[in-house]
Amino acid sequence: MDYSQYRDLKIRRLEPGILEIVMGEEGKLSSATARLHKELADIWLDVDRDPETRVAILRGAGKGFSAGGDLAMVDELTRDFAARARVWREARDLVYNLINCSKLVVSAMHGPAVGAGLVAGLLADVSIAAKNARIIDGHTRLGVAAGDHSAIVWPLLCGMAKAKYYLLTCDELRGEEAERIGLVSLCCEEAELQTKALDVARKLAAGAQTALRWTKYSLNNWLRMAGPSFDASLALEFMGFTGPEVKEGLASLREKRPPAFPPPPGDF
Repeated sequence: MDYSQYRDLKIRRLEPGILEIVMGEEGKLSSATARLHKELADIWLDVDRDPETRVAILRGAGKGFSAGGDLAMVDELTRDFAARARVWREARDLVYNLINCSKLVVSAMHGPAVGAGLVAGLLADVSIAAKNARIIDGHTRLGVAAGDHSAIVWPLLCGMAKAKYYLLTCDELRGEEAERIGLVSLCCEEAELQTKALDVARKLAAGAQTALRWTKYSLNNWLRMAGPSFDASLALEFMGFTGPEVKEGLASLREKRPPAFPPPPGDF
C-alpha cells in the first residue's frame, strides 16, 4: 500500500503487521487543518485495503494527541456553504470509515485530545490514555451542537448521564477519570504510553485475524444502530455554523475570554 499522498499524517510500518499513524510534529501540538481533517477521513480506507496491516496505532507527536480544529477553518465554515458541505462529508466519512475499517485500531492519547483527532481516538478498538491526557469535547463552548463522534459513541462508552454532563459542560476529562468511567480502554503513565500501545498491537496482530475482525464487525453494529443519532447530531452541528452563537464562540476563543452567547432567536 502506497501512503505517499499523506502529508499531515506521518505513516510508517513499525514491524510486520503493525502500522503507525502519527498526527503532528515533534515539539508542536497537532491542529486539525483542512488537509489533516481530510486525511483522517481517508486513511482508514487505505488501512482497510492494506494487505500488510493487521493493526494500526494512532498517536500524536509532540505536546499532545490533537489540538482540535484550526480556527481559520472554523471561520471559513461560518461563511462558506461549499466549505461546510465538504467538511460535513469528511466528518461523516471519518466516523463511518473508522467504524467500517476491518483492521484493528489502537489509539495512544497524551496531553490535549480534542477535535477530529479525538474522534478517531475514542472510536479506536482499544483506546489508551496517558494519565496526563486532557480529553475535551468543546463543541458547545464553540457554539455548535456536539456532533461528529459525540452522539454515536459517548453514551455507549460511559453512559448517558456522564455523556450529557461532559458534552454539555465541555469539562475536561483526565486520563484516569476517562478510564474510570469507561470512556477509554486503558490508562497508563505517559512514559509507558507508546510501549503499552505497541504491546496491545502486537497481541492483536498475533491473534486469529478473521475471528478478531468479525468480532469487531459484530460489536460495531451497536455503533451502526446509533447511526441516525450521529447523522442528526452532525447535521445540527453544521447548521450551527450558520448561526450567531458560533460567531461569538469563535471570537471569544480568539480573544481568550469567556463567551457571551446571544439569546436564542426563537422557541427551541
